[in-house]
Amino acid sequence: MNPTSVLFYIFSAVLLFAGFRVITARNTVHAALFLVLAFFNASCIWMLLQAEFLAITLALVYVGAVMVLFLFVVMMLDINTDSLRQGFWNHFPLAALIGAAIAIEMAIVMKAGFNLPVAKAFDPAVLKLGNTRALGVEIYTQYLYPLQVAAVLLLVGMIAAIALTLRHRKDSRYQNPAEQVRVKASDRLRLVKMAATVEQPSAPKDAEGGQA
Repeated sequence: MNPTSVLFYIFSAVLLFAGFRVITARNTVHAALFLVLAFFNASCIWMLLQAEFLAITLALVYVGAVMVLFLFVVMMLDINTDSLRQGFWNHFPLAALIGAAIAIEMAIVMKAGFNLPVAKAFDPAVLKLGNTRALGVEIYTQYLYPLQVAAVLLLVGMIAAIALTLRHRKDSRYQNPAEQVRVKASDRLRLVKMAATVEQPSAPKDAEGGQA
């Protein structure tokens, strides 16, 4: 077995372990750290497949930006996951069955791409372009419409997330910058004139408890 195959199995094993720990870790911060480990090992596998652009993009965008931001948000929110995990094992058999069905369907669809004897060889002219340029040419020529469909789906998801989080609730506090800009001193401060009053001192008491 060549060293490349050994590294592939090592990275794949760590990737599977990290992915399993993402959904089984009781601490949300630990789950986010395991997801960072999974992304890093996936980037190493892309590097073994000589897809340097995808490997660097996965490491920089997901590990360096998205996951770090997600980790800080999780740490600041301090979400109580115990209430969220109630009833997890009750739904686990159905979730495992659905996950297995999805994995089998993906394996059937992607099986043709791993059939090396019938795999289509690259054009020598494409190999001279380099990995990044060849990927860009394929995406923006042959796969332009799927790329636009994916962009529309991401836009719809972003708009839906904003719409769900910005709905007005009675228990949420928010600021209105327009009202803060239009504020006047008379709206915040009120001067009241009151007559000065002095309390009359109380009469001294004698030793027996009565007043003098």
